[in-house]
Amino acid sequence: MSAPGGPNHKGSVGGVYFKKGNKSVPGSIKPVYGAQHPPMQSKPASMPTTPTKKGSKSNDSFRDYENKTSDAWDDGDDDLVTMANVQLSMKDVESTALTVLHNHSQSQHRLPTNGASNRGGGTAGSSPPRSQQHHHAHTGPGIGVRLAQHTRNDVPKTHVRLAQMPVPDREASKLDKFQSVLSTPNMNLDELAKLSWSGIPKAVRPVTWKILSGYLPGSIDRRDPTLQRKRKEYFGFIEQYFDTRHSEPHANTFRQIHIDIPRMNPLIPLFQQTVVQEIFERVLFIWAIRHPASGYVQGMNDLVTPFFVVFLTEWIENDIETENADLNELPKEKLEEIEADSFWCMSKLLDGIQDCYTFAQPGIQLKVNRLQELIKRIDAPLHAHLMNNHVEYLQFAFRWMNNLLMREMPLRCIIRLWDTYLAEPEGFSAFHLYVCAALICRFSQEIKSEKDFQGIMMFLQNLPTHHWQNQDIGLLLAEAYKLKYMFADAPQHLRKQ
Repeated sequence: MSAPGGPNHKGSVGGVYFKKGNKSVPGSIKPVYGAQHPPMQSKPASMPTTPTKKGSKSNDSFRDYENKTSDAWDDGDDDLVTMANVQLSMKDVESTALTVLHNHSQSQHRLPTNGASNRGGGTAGSSPPRSQQHHHAHTGPGIGVRLAQHTRNDVPKTHVRLAQMPVPDREASKLDKFQSVLSTPNMNLDELAKLSWSGIPKAVRPVTWKILSGYLPGSIDRRDPTLQRKRKEYFGFIEQYFDTRHSEPHANTFRQIHIDIPRMNPLIPLFQQTVVQEIFERVLFIWAIRHPASGYVQGMNDLVTPFFVVFLTEWIENDIETENADLNELPKEKLEEIEADSFWCMSKLLDGIQDCYTFAQPGIQLKVNRLQELIKRIDAPLHAHLMNNHVEYLQFAFRWMNNLLMREMPLRCIIRLWDTYLAEPEGFSAFHLYVCAALICRFSQEIKSEKDFQGIMMFLQNLPTHHWQNQDIGLLLAEAYKLKYMFADAPQHLRKQ
């Protein structure tokens, strides 16, 4: 088996290895066939379409639009774009400059010692000041920073290693609470979910995700036997079915997986390594043939990524970032454990949203329709602006639902977001809708400043979130939580009239 691999970014991997890997053994499942890619594109009869004005360009198909517009991964400076569209008089410039200097001078006397933002709760439609956003952007390395390209050998390790940074008392207390709950013989799942909603400490995130996913049981005595059994079962599937990937009827499915994976996270060296791409090929192919109702659909490859990265961090304890680690230095049995665990947790996730990937993808179309009704009620001017410029929600929100915002935010933010999704009942289905609504309202003013179809679409496909940190995700989740309790008990409000 081979997979195209990009240049490997050499790093070093260290860690404490506790258990030996399991050898592959044959599994016992019935052969299933009929996996397809992608699903048919026709809409169900019940899906209403938005009428377009006479003489206007019809934009009622995301697929049609996608054929004409490629996904943009531009890291352009949004400040420059904004400034280019703003005209200020010299009086305004002078007044603004004096205000900034005054505020900066005052802030030196009241900076918070813990680096926390001074922002209030705000509203979903308000944008946090740029100065605050950039302040948070450099408080820690994060997944999106390639330290190896910017650090020198004489820089002390404490400058680049998050684990060695001072831990606020609040974070240490939270970690203690998690460890106490996780070590309980018969753990209270509700208590674990409640703790996890506001974010999970990195040290306990791997085991917490496995439990909240439904992959591991709450009983501490059953966890190791469950891991051994499920890992053995997964590699049984590999031995039994992976050799069929080039034969009918699976060849087209595997070919599409093989093409999609190298395009995944193209700026992160970790995902350009051949060993990683081969892991993703096996995970996605086995899932596809075991779920013939949907098969593999583009976008599923993104959904493996957070699980893989989180489970990988359990075995990396040195100063190199996860995204730069050379996995050829990690023992094979550990890679196999990460692979099997990623497969089962992704499977649990997709079990709850599989209607998003079956014929005609009715789950996604329903969510997009509900998102439109929600925005119409909570931000009528924004909705009217989209309609007046013939922007249909399916054209931008399809990707938000299909990829669970994986392409709209940095990976570090997605991992924090998924802490809450895993803790929230129906987090990846029902609650995700409110997160998407909060996200579009968060940029309401910027969207309304765009005056034509193309400007709006380019902004929506390139949201300025590349500098976001956990604080930004916390605000977004707070707005989503508020929307959920405004509308969750009034489902009639979200039904298409």
